[in-house]
Amino acid sequence: MIAPTDSQLWGLVAERQQGVLATIRRDGRPQLSNVLYLPDTSTRSVRISTTADRLKARNLARDPRAALHVVGDDFWNYAVAEGTATLSAVATTPGDDACQALLRVHTAFYGIPEQDAFYRDMIAARRLIVHLHVDHLFGVMVRGGRMPAPPAGDRASGG
Repeated sequence: MIAPTDSQLWGLVAERQQGVLATIRRDGRPQLSNVLYLPDTSTRSVRISTTADRLKARNLARDPRAALHVVGDDFWNYAVAEGTATLSAVATTPGDDACQALLRVHTAFYGIPEQDAFYRDMIAARRLIVHLHVDHLFGVMVRGGRMPAPPAGDRASGG
């Protein structure tokens, strides 16, 4: 097996928009969240919309280290993007910097919303942007990996 290049790994992250974000709980255990993200190839970073009250945002405010796990076409293809996260300000005023950043991210996922209602929703939810600056990548890119055998009970019953 040949290790994937940094460019191949970033390519996988950049072509997707779904992943699992890992942050660090106060007691040191990992906290995992399924997230939608918007990659930025010019800065090698990803942006994630969340609320200020969610555990991932509180964890990152305390300890900005994070990792994003992104799955490729099958189980044997994935990339992990590790880095340091910064949090935007919470959306507080229609059209403020946080609202504008949230609008760009949400538009990429859901299309163009009605702006006044969108801003009201972002402010009411206390939304912000997690900006994960990727400084290390690792992963696996194998084609045609072996599938694990079914559990012994399934083999005996024929299904």
